[in-house]
Amino acid sequence: MSSSWWPTAIAAADETLYARAGFGRASGLGVRPAVLVIDVQYRTVGHERVPITEAMDEFPTATGTRGWDAVGNIARVLSSAREAGVPVFHPHVAPKTKLTAGGYAGKTPTLASTGAGAYDFVAEAAPRDDEPLIAKDHPSAFFATGLLTHLVQRGVDTVLLTGATTSGCVRASAVDAFSYGFRVGIVGDAVFDRLDVVHEVALFDLASKYADILTADATEAFLKGLA
Repeated sequence: MSSSWWPTAIAAADETLYARAGFGRASGLGVRPAVLVIDVQYRTVGHERVPITEAMDEFPTATGTRGWDAVGNIARVLSSAREAGVPVFHPHVAPKTKLTAGGYAGKTPTLASTGAGAYDFVAEAAPRDDEPLIAKDHPSAFFATGLLTHLVQRGVDTVLLTGATTSGCVRASAVDAFSYGFRVGIVGDAVFDRLDVVHEVALFDLASKYADILTADATEAFLKGLA
């Protein structure tokens, strides 16, 4: 487990069980990273910095201040990545219709967000013209998209994940990145979810099996070291 992050929602006895199984070792990062900014759209935070219960009045998928607290850290990571010449990609939720493939319509129809600006990128973490947009219909940024080809063409060996949600699209993307052989870093205070306990448990399990968890401060230092 990364020394820069530790969960509070996991009982010590449960941590011991994971350690006994051999989980939680740090794998380290490579030397050719890319930053993924996953689903940082107004549908995931809302247009106003308000509590989640109020943000959900605008978009049922919005996380309110829980998301906005992470947006500031995402902006910091983006700034450092751009200064270092590290490639940045923006996997994002494509507008869903009745014809969109997959089981979302039966399981979570609210994912078909409506309302003005729902799918717009949050201004503080918006893509630049030279940063590829990766439209996706499914949780993983890799599934049925061109992301893998982009990363291979850039010679990337490490992906640094930011965005939403920790237990959903971030987790799915992390598992796929690990499966494809990339080193995976998750910026723990630059990802967010609807519930604190779900966020922490997801990070704990990802740190145990698939990724190293970093803070925004540690990620900035890593990126500045590359520059």
